[in-house]
Amino acid sequence: MTAFAIASLLLDGEVVPAVIRDELVYDIRTALPAVARTADLFGDWDRNLDLLADHLDRGAAPAGGIETLLADRRGRMLPPVQPVGPVIAAGANYREHIIQMSVAHGLGSDGASPQQLRAEAAAEMDERIRTGDPYIWTGLASAVSGARDDVVLPDVGHDVDWEIELGVYLGRTAHRVGADDALRHVAGYTIVNDLTVRSLVPRNDMAKIGTDWFRAKNQPGFFPTGPWLVPARFVPDPGALAMRLRLNGEVMQDSSSADLAFDVPALISYASSVAVLQPGDLLITGSPAGNGSHWGRFLTDGDVMDAEIEGLGAQRTVVRGASGELPPWQASR
Repeated sequence: MTAFAIASLLLDGEVVPAVIRDELVYDIRTALPAVARTADLFGDWDRNLDLLADHLDRGAAPAGGIETLLADRRGRMLPPVQPVGPVIAAGANYREHIIQMSVAHGLGSDGASPQQLRAEAAAEMDERIRTGDPYIWTGLASAVSGARDDVVLPDVGHDVDWEIELGVYLGRTAHRVGADDALRHVAGYTIVNDLTVRSLVPRNDMAKIGTDWFRAKNQPGFFPTGPWLVPARFVPDPGALAMRLRLNGEVMQDSSSADLAFDVPALISYASSVAVLQPGDLLITGSPAGNGSHWGRFLTDGDVMDAEIEGLGAQRTVVRGASGELPPWQASR
């Protein structure tokens, strides 16, 4: 079976559920008239994929090349699963990333050298992998954007950081799932850039709570997602995917999902031990080393981020400056 991907395109104001193969676009509705949106595929995911594969193999006529369609029909790439669901996000989940962040923020013993901080962080991370749990938080659907959408810097906070991540779409309901059964619940994989306002993470007014992921990560457009969903049947090993993020052409993150502390099955098992995961939920698995906090360089107006994961396509995000107008809440304080 020739590999293909699932996408959602906005063409002439209409949301089109699409199959992408060899840069050509096929309207899913010609093969599956009952599928109005890509989330409808989850009702019988494997059978629907088989039907789409058969449709393509029988010589289905494409709607056109993806770049031509987007240009001629005033189109854009939407997040691949429509409607967009919640984001279940794993933090602190790449070993080298956590070590870098600990050194960058001076997390460790008072007066420790960078080398000592690194050694402490490595020991702590290894112990957590052996005996601890993943760290999970949630993101809003309203913060999810398309793979080629611009992102506007917020008017509150500074030091906006990038984080390329492997995204996992759930295709079946998962609750109290064991790690050995977890991948059976995966529909497919995508790319997500989990943007973060570093200065909004700490809550100095509530020191015992410590961090505020809601305000730091749920700004509009802060989860560029896509360009498409690659079905799990076409991704032999999600734990061995090369991933890279460039900022203005310069490589900032260059790693592999092999550096995950808790892999995809472990994350699904843990998250489903707490909550009922639904088809269409998007699990993002953490970011590898090479964030702005490590480089001492954060996003500014005009920056261009290019993110790619092996076999999952690529996304491009242009950064736009803040509006210059405070939201009413902050303006009143």
